[in-house]
Amino acid sequence: MNAAILIPARWASTRFPGKPLATLNGVPLIKRVYDICKSTDIDTYVLSDNQEIYNVIGPNCILDYTPYNNGTERCQGAHKKGFFNYKYYINVQGDMADVTQEIISATYVALKTCEVSTVYTTMPKEKQDDPNTVKMVRADNRALWFGRGMTGYGDWHLGIYGYSAEALEQYPKTVSQEEEIEKLEQIRWLKNGWQIGCNSVQYKGIEINTPEDLEEWHNKNSQ
Repeated sequence: MNAAILIPARWASTRFPGKPLATLNGVPLIKRVYDICKSTDIDTYVLSDNQEIYNVIGPNCILDYTPYNNGTERCQGAHKKGFFNYKYYINVQGDMADVTQEIISATYVALKTCEVSTVYTTMPKEKQDDPNTVKMVRADNRALWFGRGMTGYGDWHLGIYGYSAEALEQYPKTVSQEEEIEKLEQIRWLKNGWQIGCNSVQYKGIEINTPEDLEEWHNKNSQ
């Protein structure tokens, strides 16, 4: 498999500064995500702008202090700067504490039909009105739109993407009004005419977007 997993881990999260080093049962969040990704036997790297994160991960952490707007831009920057030379990339969000090998595999499989891919799962009713939960509208295995404010419909979009190297190189620079409002990097693909393939996965985890999510994760995993 000519592929690599890239885990963007920016320090200055708006909703949860220092989130990558928040501990889950004593393990830094970024280390937990990195270890799960490494268990796939796919080459795995963390992309960060913080020395403390590098100290946790070691030489498989690439330090880049460029002020990127989102994780996809950070992945694109690392590829263009020659840190990597793979045919495919899987971008796992650094807050996916409960990412699984199956989710990563499903994202990779979706790249067989589209140059950009992602996954989704069933939306719990309590997540439908939560703006921290991203909703996806799709037609079969193609994503049509993503949003935070949609209520009453949509699948639960999970924070993982696949790209061919060619697609990643071409990730557009222009930010649309819709992307600005929703704060969702994947909208940029759709606004520029790219198709996003998607696969369904099983997921019962918690994405760590806020300190409250971290507390919920500990409450769930201490039972």
